[in-house]
Amino acid sequence: MNLSWSHQPLTRRRTLAAATGLAGGALLPHGPALAAATQYTNPVIWQDFADIDIMRVGDTYYASASTMHYSPGAPVLRSYDLVNWEIAGHAVPVLDFGAKYDLNGARGYVRGIWASSLAYRPSNRTFYWLGQIDFARTYLYTATAVEGPWSRLTTISTPYYDAGLLVDTDDTLYVAYGNTTISVAQLSPDGRNQVRTQEVFRTPSSVGTLEGARFYKINGQYYIFLTRPANGQYILKSSSGPFGPYTMRQVLLDLRGPIPGGGVPHQGGLVRTQSGAWYYMAFVDAYPGGRMPALAPVTWTADGWPVVQLVNGAWGTTYPSPAVPTPPRQVTPMTGVDTFDGTSLKPRWEWNHNPDNTKWSVGNGLTLRTATVTHDLYWARNTLTHRIQGPTSTATVQLDHSAMRDGDRAGLALLRDSSAWIGLKRDGGATRVVMVTGLTMDGNWNTTGTGTEIASAPVSGGRIWLRANADIRPGAPRPGTFSYSTDGITFTRLGPAFSMGNDWRFFMGYRFALFNYATQSLGGAVRVTRFEVSTP
Repeated sequence: MNLSWSHQPLTRRRTLAAATGLAGGALLPHGPALAAATQYTNPVIWQDFADIDIMRVGDTYYASASTMHYSPGAPVLRSYDLVNWEIAGHAVPVLDFGAKYDLNGARGYVRGIWASSLAYRPSNRTFYWLGQIDFARTYLYTATAVEGPWSRLTTISTPYYDAGLLVDTDDTLYVAYGNTTISVAQLSPDGRNQVRTQEVFRTPSSVGTLEGARFYKINGQYYIFLTRPANGQYILKSSSGPFGPYTMRQVLLDLRGPIPGGGVPHQGGLVRTQSGAWYYMAFVDAYPGGRMPALAPVTWTADGWPVVQLVNGAWGTTYPSPAVPTPPRQVTPMTGVDTFDGTSLKPRWEWNHNPDNTKWSVGNGLTLRTATVTHDLYWARNTLTHRIQGPTSTATVQLDHSAMRDGDRAGLALLRDSSAWIGLKRDGGATRVVMVTGLTMDGNWNTTGTGTEIASAPVSGGRIWLRANADIRPGAPRPGTFSYSTDGITFTRLGPAFSMGNDWRFFMGYRFALFNYATQSLGGAVRVTRFEVSTP
């Protein structure tokens, strides 16, 4: 992305700020008066959005995040004030990188969309998403609006690990990438091919690993923003062009974060507001919920290095809100009620691997027809997931199960590498509501436990309400609890609390998940008529 494109008027199609200086001398915005400063609280999004790339186009801010094996991938977030965000769309519509992403003979858990890059190119008014898949090759997608449609522009044989895409002031496309050894590639004018690549920096052994590149041009200087996982942030600066040489400076190390029990803010990006103020949006490791975005103001030294503004020696829990023009509208909440109206899923939803699109539909609710015959939820296609809102939240689903068949299993899970669920088992013409725990994977993401039923109750009729409550405060394993209702008013607890682990190695945090799979034969279906995520 380019922080120096200053020769066009301030419009929504304009890319990042008109950077005539690092901290001062910036152009003031025209139009609406700046919003009155209040305060915001970190994390600005208490949902799992990691490996953030962030930019501004005119008066609108955009950010991207990792999604691993979830489909569609690479969500694009949108904000008008850097604090309140919505999910606008996904840059990778389908994970068409091999059969394992279809749960077809193999699985793509903890593969797929890793740290990637989002940029805007003013010359053709186009958004670009770039990321490598499976350490094999790099994919580049484009769209003229973040809502889509996004389409694949090209595939490049070099895998740009943890890439940062820069649109230079002369419209040249550059990519910074690598782990410890950092390289810069130049792309062809149309972005379809690599023209040149060169190593530009080798991390000193005293620092260790650096990765997670973000690439900027600020006031004529080139910067590569790098993370030391998972406790530091460093930056490289070149006055001699994108290929260096670069010098390094530490931005933060072992800094106390804003979430009690959480980690050090790191691996994010820099962005400049319309009035010339700078901010750093990082993520905080906060398992079992995942990695939560946090925002802090940044100033610059006289010789051009960024400094994160701290509160009592830590990343602040609160800061004054960014001074920005009055937002044109409120963003769409990431929680609340969904009745699955319309013709497509809302962008807050992502499937566990690619779905079988012949086996689901929306309109008058969400219909999930069984897509897999299995005894293992981790192999079941068409499991639909929703991020958990922190620090605690509750998901409630209204389910019509009248079209289930013998052997079918349908319900609401707390899904990760150790999972549990509440749902329905239909066997021998009878239906029971059950709580199942003990669904587990090993460190290679192979199933080690398909679950054990530990509580049940008979149900009649064709409708039930299922509920999962999740405590995702970090620092320790946290409880998830399940309950059900036959009238939508009085809920009955089912089973003991499930302990949601706080290990980081699965990367993605726990999610609420809707599922319906067969253990005998296909043909059954359930219909979700209402889904709600609520907070206390």
